[in-house]
Amino acid sequence: MSIKAMLKMRPMSKTRPMFKTLIVALAGLGLSAVVSAQEVVEGQDYELLESPVETQVDDGQIEVTEVFWFGCPHCYRLQTPVNEWYETLEDDVSVVKMPATMGGDWNTHATAFYAAQSLGIEDELHADFFNAIHQEDRSLTETDDIADFFADYGVNEEEARQALTAFSVRSEVNNANSRMREMKLMGVPALVIDGRYLVTPSSAGSLDNMPQVADALVEQVRAEREE
Repeated sequence: MSIKAMLKMRPMSKTRPMFKTLIVALAGLGLSAVVSAQEVVEGQDYELLESPVETQVDDGQIEVTEVFWFGCPHCYRLQTPVNEWYETLEDDVSVVKMPATMGGDWNTHATAFYAAQSLGIEDELHADFFNAIHQEDRSLTETDDIADFFADYGVNEEEARQALTAFSVRSEVNNANSRMREMKLMGVPALVIDGRYLVTPSSAGSLDNMPQVADALVEQVRAEREE
C-alpha cells in the first residue's frame, strides 16, 4: 500500500502473471513456487536502490529487512507467506523487522514495536499486535491502550510507560526513519535484501510472490559473494 493511499484511510484512532518460474512442490509451506536467481529481472521483479544502505547484521550474514506498518492491511496479509518463508531460511540469513515511520499513528506503532523489543516481548507480541488491529478493530494508538496490551505479556503499566517514553526507544524510531529515507521507500510492505534490492507487491506481482522473489535475491547475493 502506498503512503498516499494510507493517508486517505479513515483515521484508525476513530475506530504477472509471474515471470518464468520453476514450480517446485514444498510440503508444508505456503509457497507454491520457487524462483531461481537467474530468473528475477531488475526493473521487473525487483528494484535496485539508488544507493545501497548499510546493513545491520554481522559480517557474512545476508540481511532481509521487512518494512511494515502495523496498521497496514497489506502488511498484515503478508505475514503468513513471509513468516513461512522465514522458516526456510538458512543460517547465513538474518531478518530485521523495521517499522515504517511516517508520523502520527505510524510513529506510535513504531514506538510500540521498539518498546516491546526493549522489554523482550516483541517476538511474542508481534502477531498479536497485528491481529488486535485487523481482527479486533483496536487502534492501539494511545499510550494507555498500548500499556494495557503489554500487560498480557507480563509487563506492568509502569514498565510499559517507561519503555514507551525511553530515550533509547525514541532513538530507535529516529534511526528507522533515517534508514527508511535512505531507502527512499514510498510504501509498505517492502522487503530489502542486502541493503540493495527492493521487493514490493507491485514489483513481485502480488503479496504472495514477494517471498519468492526475495528468496531468489538471497541466492543471488550468495552467488555474488562466492565469485
